[in-house]
Amino acid sequence: MKAINPSNMEILNTYKTHSDQQVSQILDQVSTSATQWRTVPISSRAILMHKVASILREERSDLGRLITLEMGKPITESIAEVEKCAWVCEYYADHAASFLQDEFFESDGSQAFASFEPLGTVLAVMPWNFPFWQVFRFAAPGLMAGNAAVLKHASNVPGCALKIEELFQKAGFPENLFRTLLIPSSAVEAVISDDRVHAVTLTGSEWAGASVAAAAGKAIKKTVLELGGSDPYIVLEDADLVACAATAVTARMMNGGQSCIAAKRFLVVESVFDAFVERVKSLIENLCVADPLLESTQMGPLARPDLRDELHELVQGSVTMGARCLVGGRSVPHTACYYEPTLMVDVTRDMPVFQKETFGPVMPVFKVKNEEEAIRLANESEFGLGGSVWTRDLERGIRVARQVQSGAMFVNGMTKSDPRLPFGGIGKSGYGRELSYYGIKEFVNIKTIWVGASQP
Repeated sequence: MKAINPSNMEILNTYKTHSDQQVSQILDQVSTSATQWRTVPISSRAILMHKVASILREERSDLGRLITLEMGKPITESIAEVEKCAWVCEYYADHAASFLQDEFFESDGSQAFASFEPLGTVLAVMPWNFPFWQVFRFAAPGLMAGNAAVLKHASNVPGCALKIEELFQKAGFPENLFRTLLIPSSAVEAVISDDRVHAVTLTGSEWAGASVAAAAGKAIKKTVLELGGSDPYIVLEDADLVACAATAVTARMMNGGQSCIAAKRFLVVESVFDAFVERVKSLIENLCVADPLLESTQMGPLARPDLRDELHELVQGSVTMGARCLVGGRSVPHTACYYEPTLMVDVTRDMPVFQKETFGPVMPVFKVKNEEEAIRLANESEFGLGGSVWTRDLERGIRVARQVQSGAMFVNGMTKSDPRLPFGGIGKSGYGRELSYYGIKEFVNIKTIWVGASQP
C-alpha cells in the first residue's frame, strides 16, 4: 500500500497490508476494549474527547500538511479540516450526556423509559476526500456513545489513517479502542461478517455503498451510508448575484470539487443567467491553481490520475453533445493530477455532466425558465444529498427548499456539514444520519425498560 503525492506523483511512503491473522488479532483486541469502554462514565469519556480536540489544534499544521501531501487539497483547507475535527470532538464531549439520557414515556407501568446503550464495535469504511473529517464525524459520537471503532480508510491515505489511531492513543483512550485496518477493499466483506463487528458506517461511492449494505444485510447488521451527490444550486431571478456567484464558485471548487455535497448542477433562471455566468467566469479565471503546500493556492491537484481522467471523459462527452467550456475543460499540461477549473454552458439534462456526479472542478450551468422548472430539474436525479436556493425572499426560499428532494437544503448559503445539524441523504445518496442529536443515536441500542408496581 503506497501513499503518493498527487501534486508530483512521488511516493511518500509504503505500508505493509495487514494479514488475515493480524486483522483477527486487532478485532480481538478491540472487542476486549469495547467491553470495558461501555462501562466508563460519559463524563470520563468527555475528558478524553476534549483532549483529542486539544491535540488536533496543537498539531494542526503538521496534520494539515499530511492531508495535503496524501490527497492534494490546499494546505489552508487541510488545516481548516483539522480544526473542524476538533470542533466535532468538543461538540459531542459537551452534549453526549444530554443526548443519551434516558427518555421517559407514559405506560401502564410505574415507569417506562428508553435507555441508549452502545452496540459494540463499529466498522467505518471511509474515503480520501476529507481524510480526517469523515473519520472524526463518525468517531466522536460513536466513541462518546460507548462504542469501539475499527477504520478501513481509503488506500491512498494510509498515513492519515494511522495518524488518527495515534491521536486517540495519545489523548489517553484505551490502546485498542480505535484501530486502523490496512486492508484492501476485497477484504472488507469478511470483516463485516465477523461476529466481533456489530455495525458498519460507510462514506463513499454508490457502488461501495451497495456492496457494504449487501454484506451487512446478509449478516443482519446496522448500517449508515453517505454516498454520492449531485446537488442542485438554484438561482432565482431575485437573488443577490454578487453573493450568489461568489458562493457558487466556492461551493463548486472547494477541495478541488471533490466533495459529495459540492454544488454540482447550477440551475439559473434565464433572466439572470448571463449576469450570473459573467460573474462566475471572472472568478474562476482568477483562481490560483498551484502547489497545494503554498498558502496562496486555491486549488491543487485531484487526488489520483484515474479521477482526473474520469472527470475529463464526462466533460468531453458533454462537449461532444453540444456543451461549451467557457473556461477550462483540460488537464493542466505537464502536471501530475491537475485539472483546469471548468465552466460549462449550453448544458442539457441528457448530458453526462447532468446525469453523473462530477467529482472535480467542473461547473455546469443550466438555463431554466422559472422557479417551477428549477425545482423539477433539481429533482431529476437519482441522488438526494443536499442543495441550495438563492432568493431575497426567505419565505420563498423555504418554500422551494421544501420541494427539493434531498437530505438538506440551504437558503442563501452553500451546503455544508456542521456538527449541530443532521447530515445525510435519500435515494442513491444513502440513508441514516450523521452529526447532531440524530448522529449519536444511529449506533446505539434503543432499549425499552418497563417497570411494574412495587412487589409487597
